Amino acid sequence: MTDSVDRSSPIPYYIQVWDILRENIQNGIWQPGEQIPGEPELCRTFGVSRTVIRQALNEMVHKGLIVREKGKGTFVATPKISESLVGQLTGFHQDMVEQGYNPVAHVLRQNIVPASSKVATYLNVEVGSQIIEIERLRFIGELPIQLVTTYIPYALCPDLATADFSQQSLYAFLEQQCGIMIARGRRSIEAVPANEYEARHLNVKKGAPLILLDSVSYMDDGTPVEYYHAVHRGDRAKFEVELVRVRKMEAHDDTPHERRGVPWGGGLVVRRQSESD
Repeated sequence: MTDSVDRSSPIPYYIQVWDILRENIQNGIWQPGEQIPGEPELCRTFGVSRTVIRQALNEMVHKGLIVREKGKGTFVATPKISESLVGQLTGFHQDMVEQGYNPVAHVLRQNIVPASSKVATYLNVEVGSQIIEIERLRFIGELPIQLVTTYIPYALCPDLATADFSQQSLYAFLEQQCGIMIARGRRSIEAVPANEYEARHLNVKKGAPLILLDSVSYMDDGTPVEYYHAVHRGDRAKFEVELVRVRKMEAHDDTPHERRGVPWGGGLVVRRQSESD
């Protein structure tokens, strides 16, 4: 490990220490789950005070790079699984495979149920009409990551009621077996505390922070295909958003603003790469 604190630099010591420790993690000198040296050893290594080391470590905890376990020490945090809010509607399963993970789902429920008022509204069907309800607990390795309940009109694809989704993509099944292509979706995202049921399945404490996604997906003609309600472990998942600038046009003028020296209008494109399937 390097100990190159530049004492002539205007950069505070704790920032320099934090940067060196961060690089050691990023470069694989310390692996996820590995215990890092204690404060006294880090003080000797860098030749700085305990206050400096604590500031640096606090910053690393805040950034999610390390975790402290009372009575045990400080450990390199396991990187969070990234799910992007941009890109293609590829599905959770495909997105995880492309990142090198082996996603597995435990199907907790897979039934034909009458549509509740809420589900009927989202899917634009009559209350009480037949809906396929699929609840899955998604794993990466042995770690539960996501608890998701999906609702799809039975009439769209009756074969969904008996298909095995423990290791296959629901979206791929819709496309290949049912001829249904999902073209777009509307999503809401918020932080919520885990209730007792969610905590038990996701192996977290009741009240632990979860990331909730509510989503409705549509075919190209606007027909709703799927409504899902998914909660992700807040300590193991993160979402990324891409911002783009949109070229706005003035009324009765087809000349882009940037040609006239006028700044582009601001815009936000929010699309989720890792869908619930």
